[in-house]
Amino acid sequence: MSERPRYVAGCSFGKDSLATVLIAIEHGEPLDEAIYCEVMFNDEISGEVPEHRDFIYNIAIPKLEKMGVKTNVIRDERTYVSSFTRVIKRGKRIGQINSYPICGRCCIQRDCKLPPIKKWKASLAGEVVQYIGLAADEQERLMKDEVRGMVSLLDKYGITEADTFEICKRHELLSPIYEFTDRNGCWFCPNAKRKELRHLYDHHPDLWAKMLELERLPNKATELFNREERFSDIDFLFRMESDREQSKKTLDFLACRGDMGIQAEAKRLGVRKDTLFRWLERQGREMIPGQLSLLDDGFISEGASP
Repeated sequence: MSERPRYVAGCSFGKDSLATVLIAIEHGEPLDEAIYCEVMFNDEISGEVPEHRDFIYNIAIPKLEKMGVKTNVIRDERTYVSSFTRVIKRGKRIGQINSYPICGRCCIQRDCKLPPIKKWKASLAGEVVQYIGLAADEQERLMKDEVRGMVSLLDKYGITEADTFEICKRHELLSPIYEFTDRNGCWFCPNAKRKELRHLYDHHPDLWAKMLELERLPNKATELFNREERFSDIDFLFRMESDREQSKKTLDFLACRGDMGIQAEAKRLGVRKDTLFRWLERQGREMIPGQLSLLDDGFISEGASP
């Protein structure tokens, strides 16, 4: 008689992957364990948003264990910081540090998440059946090559993404991250939406400060955190949003100054001039004639991209 396959569920503890585990339990589907790969910022600090990490370790894992499902936690020795500071060995950026991952193409998942999962799979003897947290209304993702051979219980039972919210709520296993975002991602992700970054800025200033520290490192392959902005740009925008009095003072100052206004105000605020320009654009203010010509080398110039 052939040996029974081992059934595992990849679980990030977001709504879809947790709903997959819960549906397996409800419908008596075979499930030997949940596998959770924790991406780390550095050797000590998790890449999970702190509220989500607390939920994982203090609520979700213990509750699944009571339901008869153990969770296997794995990590890679590589971290966001080790990826950020890695020196490039070839190509036109040779000698520079890798810095920020390309927005939309997650090299952190490639380098810090997929390798330990592959290593763990290779350590298992016999056939392995992996459940994935893709819902019935995600058919395009279900057809991708990288999930071929995996099983979606959500698709099997006709469960949509909207349904997974209700399933997790019913079991009191909905992560608190959904109070301020609709996705589950690392707190340093370049794909993070503005409200996610604002939450980090408001509630986790220690983590925010670490991203500003990384930006100050020299010889980076790119200065951009995402497609358009440096991390310090976002920091400045949030500071100005929080300090309405300072925001009004700056707008009043620039409204009554000539060519030197932007240069003087940027120096006073301790920000780059192009950062101040971006903020002004967000306020719907016209550029003061002649000021674009004041930008130094290394800053944006008229008609150029940052």
